[in-house]
Amino acid sequence: MTAKISYDEVEAGTELPAQMFPVSRATLVQYAGASGDFNPIHWNEPFAKEVGLPDVIAHGMFTMASAIRVVTDWVGDPGAVIEYGVRFTKPVVVPNDDKGALIEVTAKVGAKLDDQERTVRVDLTATADGQKVLGMSRAVVRLA
Repeated sequence: MTAKISYDEVEAGTELPAQMFPVSRATLVQYAGASGDFNPIHWNEPFAKEVGLPDVIAHGMFTMASAIRVVTDWVGDPGAVIEYGVRFTKPVVVPNDDKGALIEVTAKVGAKLDDQERTVRVDLTATADGQKVLGMSRAVVRLA
């Protein structure tokens, strides 16, 4: 599969379609099973509060993976992402209710990097409950 977005079609400032990712306690248990990360801060409310957290929190890697989906869905090929990094700024708190949490992700092309390699830098913003949860969230993507 190759990128469905053409390098010639984008400019710095091009916005990617925003997405929202719901997170429930069940989502965290499923992710723990898939990742092998069974740290009790991700499923045991009393333990999470005992160690100073406001409640159970989502796995950082789950939050990071959710955010990059905006880019992979836009470009059409996960293999087009050649670099991705974030800083974790705030945890995604996941209450034990029927709503859980919601990770909201927006992104835009921050710069065209290399005309020959057809690469762009995509800057992402991820928030939950009105708080920025990822900082310096950037991906380098090779376009068609």
